[in-house]
Amino acid sequence: MRDRQQIINLLTGVQSSKKSYYTELKKMVNELKKKNMQLEIINDITKSFNIDMSIDDMLKNTFDKLKEIFPIGRISLLLYEQEQLILTNVYPEQDLYFPVGFVVPKEHSLYWKVMQSLEKMFYQVQEEKAFFENKIYQALGIRSILLIPLMRKAQVIGLLSIGSEEVIMYDESDLSFFQQFGDQLAVCIENVRLYNEVLTSKKEWEETFRAVSEMIFVVDLEGNILKYNDAAKAFFSMNLYNINICELLSINFKESPIVETIETKKPVHRQFYIQQRVCEFHSYPVWNEQQKMYAIIIYINDITEKLQIEAQLIQSGKLAAIGEMAAGIAHELNNPLTAILGNAQLLLRSIKKDDRSYKLLYDIHLCGKRCKSIIQNLLTFSRQDEYVFELCSINEAVEQVLGLIGDQIQKQNIRIQKKLDSSLGLIEANIQQIGQVILNFLINAKDALEEVESDRKVIVIETKQFIENEKQWVVLCVRDNGKGIAEQHLQEIFNPFFTTKRPGKGTGLGLSVSLGIAEAHGGTIEVVSKLGRGSEFCLKIPCAVKEEKTFPNLLDSITLIWH
Repeated sequence: MRDRQQIINLLTGVQSSKKSYYTELKKMVNELKKKNMQLEIINDITKSFNIDMSIDDMLKNTFDKLKEIFPIGRISLLLYEQEQLILTNVYPEQDLYFPVGFVVPKEHSLYWKVMQSLEKMFYQVQEEKAFFENKIYQALGIRSILLIPLMRKAQVIGLLSIGSEEVIMYDESDLSFFQQFGDQLAVCIENVRLYNEVLTSKKEWEETFRAVSEMIFVVDLEGNILKYNDAAKAFFSMNLYNINICELLSINFKESPIVETIETKKPVHRQFYIQQRVCEFHSYPVWNEQQKMYAIIIYINDITEKLQIEAQLIQSGKLAAIGEMAAGIAHELNNPLTAILGNAQLLLRSIKKDDRSYKLLYDIHLCGKRCKSIIQNLLTFSRQDEYVFELCSINEAVEQVLGLIGDQIQKQNIRIQKKLDSSLGLIEANIQQIGQVILNFLINAKDALEEVESDRKVIVIETKQFIENEKQWVVLCVRDNGKGIAEQHLQEIFNPFFTTKRPGKGTGLGLSVSLGIAEAHGGTIEVVSKLGRGSEFCLKIPCAVKEEKTFPNLLDSITLIWH
């Protein structure tokens, strides 16, 4: 019975129909699988637009999936840049023949032929050397290759090479897929390039923003800090995000340059004291595409040192003028003074001491010597063109300055007390510049005493030596019992152009210049003052020669005349 059924099936063709059906079904399943894999490949490339995936990783993923539906063995990518075709990626990496970055020559090149034709090409590797790429593929065991030019906005941007170790016959649907694949890959490469350009530009801007040595802030229209550079962080030594710039700078928001910038929609420039430093403040409006202001850029430049240098130049110019004038005065006065002194000496020799004229002649001779000494001290002090550092005594600088203005101070009912330590070590300094600092101390003390009503006005000049941090220092202190300095001004008195004196009495440059001179000598200036009681200014200069001697601490030795 079974044999009979088999014979019937053979005669009617039922068995062959089943085989044909299953064959077609299997073929259809494979086609669907192939189509799904192709769609997955296209989808993966599309997704790579939104994730941080390198071209190498994308080619690897694509190669692994292409290999499931096509017998391929190698995939490579070449990009067209500056009229050159450059090898950028190869997978698998062991199939690298030329190094990455290799520039493909134009002569006898299959790649360049495809680039110029702008059409995809299927090529079977031949024995004859029609193209120089033949030897490469033969060495790698590649028998056929599909070349696809990558186009973006009608411009060729590169070339995709898909090689196989066997000759593959691609149908129209396969070629259509590879064309779509190439188009999507071109879009992806272009997006990656644009993204990298934006990223590089952003990185360069941020690095420039951070590297600027002046302080830069970006604030919103209410003054809240949105961004700041490294210079701002270093200056304020704190995290500045979400802090109001006006609170940071201790200025009133309604009167701040920010409000003025918002109202005028123009850049604004001001000058502020920030942490006892003189700073330039610039604010600039920031506009969006709709020409609406949404932020402000603030640029702050610390100009304290610049002003100090300018102040020193101004002071040096004044001293140069004084020196020139003093030289002229000396030339004009020395000759008549020589005659006065000479004749007075001759007359003194010819007159007896008990004669009435002797006392008059003696006074003439004494005043002449004093005039000559004053002229000499003025010449010595104003000789500012010689900034030579040499061993000198700070006591000598004190005597020179007192010889210049000591009598003027005493004529204003101010008593000068000298407490000069004769055993002081020498300092390596410019004695004219040290004299300039002493002169400034004395003038400030005199001005402070002029503003108080007292029968006992005293300026004490004291020199001493002490050890601090295993280093020997020579110190000159000038104390007065004048009006003193308010506590809130103590940190500002060394700023250029800051002065507590009444108009016409001071420029605010003296202490700034003096501090610059002290620091140039490796020293500093310390001040102690109390409003209504007096002030003490101390110039500290390191000793040039270290001596085996014990001295008291400076802080223990500072005493003020409070009465």
